[in-house]
Amino acid sequence: MSKPSRRRRGLTTIDDVARLAGVSAMTVSRVVNGGKNVREATRQSVLEAIKQLNYSPNTAARSLAAGEATHIGLLYANPSAAYLSQFLIGALHAARRAGCHLVIESCESEEADEQAEVTRRFATSDVEGVILPPPLSEAQPIIAELEAIGMPVVTVAMGNPQEDSLNIRIDDFAAAAEMTRHLLSLGHRNIGFIKGHPNHIASHDRARGFFAALEEYGVDPAAAPVEQGYFTYRSGLAASERLLSRPSPPTAIFASNDDMAAAAVSVAHRRGLLVPKDISVVGFDDTSLATTVWPELTTVRQPIAAMAEAAVEVLLGELRARRAGDGRKFTERVLDHSLIVRESCSKPNAPASSVRGGSRVGVRDTARSRSSSGVH
Repeated sequence: MSKPSRRRRGLTTIDDVARLAGVSAMTVSRVVNGGKNVREATRQSVLEAIKQLNYSPNTAARSLAAGEATHIGLLYANPSAAYLSQFLIGALHAARRAGCHLVIESCESEEADEQAEVTRRFATSDVEGVILPPPLSEAQPIIAELEAIGMPVVTVAMGNPQEDSLNIRIDDFAAAAEMTRHLLSLGHRNIGFIKGHPNHIASHDRARGFFAALEEYGVDPAAAPVEQGYFTYRSGLAASERLLSRPSPPTAIFASNDDMAAAAVSVAHRRGLLVPKDISVVGFDDTSLATTVWPELTTVRQPIAAMAEAAVEVLLGELRARRAGDGRKFTERVLDHSLIVRESCSKPNAPASSVRGGSRVGVRDTARSRSSSGVH
């Protein structure tokens, strides 16, 4: 039988150490991070367990003490390639300016065990802090694992940040309400809405903003045509087909991100509808995709790259504070959003039902001559 000390690095977790030492994972975290409120006998038991198991907690603490280059981690899993691209660019720029190294790893699984395993790999690397963009910013198995080992975390677009958390976001509720008011001010009253992923708090905040704006204008939110999406282009296709197949299809579609809005434009073209003459389409995020569809999307500009840069800055600030023996309390930055008006929306025209499921003479050919799918 092999001794515990011969276990491969990375397989031992903080829970293993806690069990062997007969203490809680939080106590192990306090010992590892030099906490003072630990009895000496307990500290020695934990240190002995760490030695026996060859446990290698956050080695970044040693790097900081030695003045070596800072390594920060970024775990990602985003269904929108356009969103992820902008986020990574922002994070890389900020890391380069700060002279630190950015360690990037994907975590596509939604299974708690697999998410925890990816997180443990980060904990046994040179990473001393982690940035979690959406949707992982709301992945509790990952957050719990990082908190247990005392590693600082900055979440991005976390709709319900916890006590002592570090969070970067925009006001999704206000942004969605502003976009909805824009459509209402143009005269639209039958507005279709495509929700984002149901597991994301931002999705619910955007939906709440949509419904709140309808109420302001005296439009019954319960009567609004709403379909479920998942922030993917494909889900946007399915949701848009359902919206435009209704007996009274909407005169405008508000999709919860640009990927789904681009899909709505594609579905409209396929049905022989001109955007925005026959139906208006708007999105959310203002990713590069918003300007690669025809017509270009009216959308909410979420400063994605700036949010990533802010996350790097906040995380580095927290690491400096911890080096000085003073970890920060709750910190949240709410960045400004803006409404970007382009060519994909206008005042409502003839009811979309006049071309539902078919085409009018000249309409389909005109649409095809400009773009067969809505994406260049």
